[in-house]
Amino acid sequence: MAKILSVVSRAGLARVLDPVAAALLRAGVTPNAVTVIGTIGVLVGALGFATRGHLITALVIITLSCFTDLIDGAMARRRGITNRFGALLDSSMDRVADGAIFGSVAYYYAGQHEQRLVAAALLCLLTGQVVSYVKARAEGLGYTANVGLIERPERLIGIGIGGLLWGFGVPYGLEIVMWLLAALSIVTIGQRIATVYRQAYAVPADPPAPTRKTDVR
Repeated sequence: MAKILSVVSRAGLARVLDPVAAALLRAGVTPNAVTVIGTIGVLVGALGFATRGHLITALVIITLSCFTDLIDGAMARRRGITNRFGALLDSSMDRVADGAIFGSVAYYYAGQHEQRLVAAALLCLLTGQVVSYVKARAEGLGYTANVGLIERPERLIGIGIGGLLWGFGVPYGLEIVMWLLAALSIVTIGQRIATVYRQAYAVPADPPAPTRKTDVR
């Protein structure tokens, strides 16, 4: 999974997680296995608890599962290899996790007949997937789209804050957070598409004027 804890000091976390990564490698566990296990943890939290309205329990499980994102990265660094399949697997598991998180919230509130919250959760799910897709597709075409107000870490931190507000009984806290995430994601989609547009239709620089040859005859 992506940089959910990028706002935390990685230097401090490295002192805790590097020994864990080393132990897992010695036990024969691969970074890809850790990536999949982390995603399974997210699925357990989302589908097993969030769908039944236990949002705080789901939040705890999902947050702990997201630490695997740092562990598998530490494992890969210790092995000193860059695996393109690992990058593909990581990105694919991110999409699965995002779908489970926001989909489970939508499922729960559909059962509560809270149509606005269902709409907000589904819009977060849709726009979040498109934000990631536009960047990936742009890079596949040779452009860059690493811009925008909000990315996956901010979306997950945001939904976590919304879950805490819900747990503390703050009226409309989760709904406001989700609508804000959806709006910021829409802006980010526009920013990324605009960035690629400028690159695709940029006027090439004028070629240097030809140098006039000196007659040496």
